[in-house]
Amino acid sequence: MYAYEALVRGMQGESAAAMLAKVTRANRHAFDQHCRVKAITLAGRLDLAKTGARLSINIMPGVVHRTKDCIQLAVETAKRFGFPCQRLIFEISENEELDNAGQLSAVAKEIRGRGFMIAIDDFGVGTSGLTRLAILSTDVIKIDMKLTRNLGQRRSARAIVRCLVDLAKSLGNELVAEGIETVEEYVALRRCGVTLMQGYFFARPAFECLPQITLPPPESFALAA
Repeated sequence: MYAYEALVRGMQGESAAAMLAKVTRANRHAFDQHCRVKAITLAGRLDLAKTGARLSINIMPGVVHRTKDCIQLAVETAKRFGFPCQRLIFEISENEELDNAGQLSAVAKEIRGRGFMIAIDDFGVGTSGLTRLAILSTDVIKIDMKLTRNLGQRRSARAIVRCLVDLAKSLGNELVAEGIETVEEYVALRRCGVTLMQGYFFARPAFECLPQITLPPPESFALAA
């Protein structure tokens, strides 16, 4: 396991969409902070760091400009529960609207200065992905599921993914494919050179516990070779 991603769910199993629908401009920052604290707290209680994996946490769109508050609280929480800061990944969505390149660069500097890693989430669906990649000093690029869905049947998409594999290597980044749901998608990604993936094919989200992981069947490795 490379990382576990913290997701939002309701106490009664409500979906992320149902919970996020209740977030307003007025309570967005507080909601974002509480989610981050909860995620780090649970990771500490579940001894996630002992698995060797990282914890990936999203920064909610619209609150990136208040990154200093986010990071300070994350540091304090991580120390309280003994979770190593170097195992925390902050995910910034490609769809996040920022005023200028200087602001984005400052955000990245603040995050990395505290020892955290940075991931660009939803890569491939925004309007400024390559520009953002050139500005940010990232560690991880996460390919959006719109590119990976039914990859084996989409020649153009496969060509793009292979280019992203080479790009990530040149930048010294890890490349993660999101939204993998079938063995066919897994095999297509392996053939393109992608080795890190996440999605329902491997595990479904588990409430306040580490999910049960299902490894691909042995024959799929042979198909991908």
